Amino acid sequence: MLPSILVLVLAAVAQPPRIFDRVVLGGRVMDPASRLDQVRNVGILNGRIAAMSAGPIRGRDTIDARGLVVAPGFVDLHAHGHDDESYGYYAMNGVTTALELEVGVGPVDRFYADRTGKARVHFGGAASHFFARRIAFGDTLIPYDQRLADTSTKWSHTPTNATTIPTVRRVLAEELDQGGLGIGMGIAYTPGASAVEILRNFELCAEHRVICYTHIRGAGGGVGGFGGLQEVLTDAMVTGAALHVVHINSSSGANGGSPDAPEFLRAIRKARAHGVDVTTEAYPYTASSTLLQSSLYDRALDTPGYDFDRIVWAATGEHLTRESFIRYRAQGGVIVHIGGPDGNLHPIFRDSLVMVASDAVGYVNHRGNPRLAGTFARVLGRYSRDQGLFSLMEALRRMTIMPAERLQGSVPAMARKGRIKVGADADLTIFDPATVIDRATVEEPAQYSAGILHVLVAGTPVVRKGALVEGVFPGQPIRREVRGSAR
Repeated sequence: MLPSILVLVLAAVAQPPRIFDRVVLGGRVMDPASRLDQVRNVGILNGRIAAMSAGPIRGRDTIDARGLVVAPGFVDLHAHGHDDESYGYYAMNGVTTALELEVGVGPVDRFYADRTGKARVHFGGAASHFFARRIAFGDTLIPYDQRLADTSTKWSHTPTNATTIPTVRRVLAEELDQGGLGIGMGIAYTPGASAVEILRNFELCAEHRVICYTHIRGAGGGVGGFGGLQEVLTDAMVTGAALHVVHINSSSGANGGSPDAPEFLRAIRKARAHGVDVTTEAYPYTASSTLLQSSLYDRALDTPGYDFDRIVWAATGEHLTRESFIRYRAQGGVIVHIGGPDGNLHPIFRDSLVMVASDAVGYVNHRGNPRLAGTFARVLGRYSRDQGLFSLMEALRRMTIMPAERLQGSVPAMARKGRIKVGADADLTIFDPATVIDRATVEEPAQYSAGILHVLVAGTPVVRKGALVEGVFPGQPIRREVRGSAR
């Protein structure tokens, strides 16, 4: 009888070599979660990473990644564009998961149903305070895809009353039970919402153990500046809710060069040191974007010396005057608001707390803010490589494992994203570190980024050799698992 060890060796030799669905060969695998930075071959099977090897592996399809970086697919926590055009720009920018968390979606079930089986990238959304307020005040319920031209102010400006909070709470709880990823609150856009109404939303987040995603109050929002940050930090502290403060660059005034911006990050660090579960993000442009009819512009006409020329009407690219501001505000639509020089954002992006998120708004007539097309390539090419604000590994950390870990406590599916390891989802972005760069500008926004050559979503190429792959929709819904639900 042969020794047992020899039997095992002979059995292993007799096994045919494993053939993967797809292999990525010879790339520089950079995984911020494990700090791996080595040349590896990656084998993919059934949409998951099944092997990582320094030795040869075989697949039915091969991607040659020699000379390229193989990174986890980028996770965007702040993506407003959820249509086919926007998903194409996300893919060409290396994004494999795009989530609408700042203001949420409503109704949640419809948002997911409308996109399942039709998306290039993974998608998801939070329960929406906006949607709940519309129901509370009997306002028109606008489908998610038609919201850009809505000029109603009933839902946003009507003050909180005795029946508001119970109705808002009921609607938000129902939306969470449909799998909403948290509660999205654009507090600056709802000047009618009292401080108590916002506090009650934080209590609901704490009860459901989900994150409150907040655009803090600012100019036009009833508190202004630093007070908006203090409000949400206090609410998180007294309720125990998790808090994510969106676009700290614009909320702190950094886009316009405010010297107070570092104080916002200092306050967040202090809150974290005292046990508050709070995180934040920024987008790498000083040009912001929103809806002209929103409450953020309620005071513009009454502000002496207001510079209307810095506002660009997205549909045409024209810079506004006082007269065209009035005309377009009555019509409703997307604008781009020009900020200051890039250097204004350097203090924000040097802080290791700050994740990368696009705040991407879908284009109108293929026009709008360049952050839809360029955010992640801009961080890699300009902020990391060219300006040296942080290393390439650090840049990748902020757009992969940081956002994935932020969500995975309440959304277990995110524990398989933002990392490269056996068992993780095969969401991969493969790029040339020497040439990756954004090309979109305010004047010419409809330009794909350069240097991102291959993007895999659940193991399926959506970008190959620097071009979109047509007719593939591997994106899956990212949804909370609700107890007692079949989802």
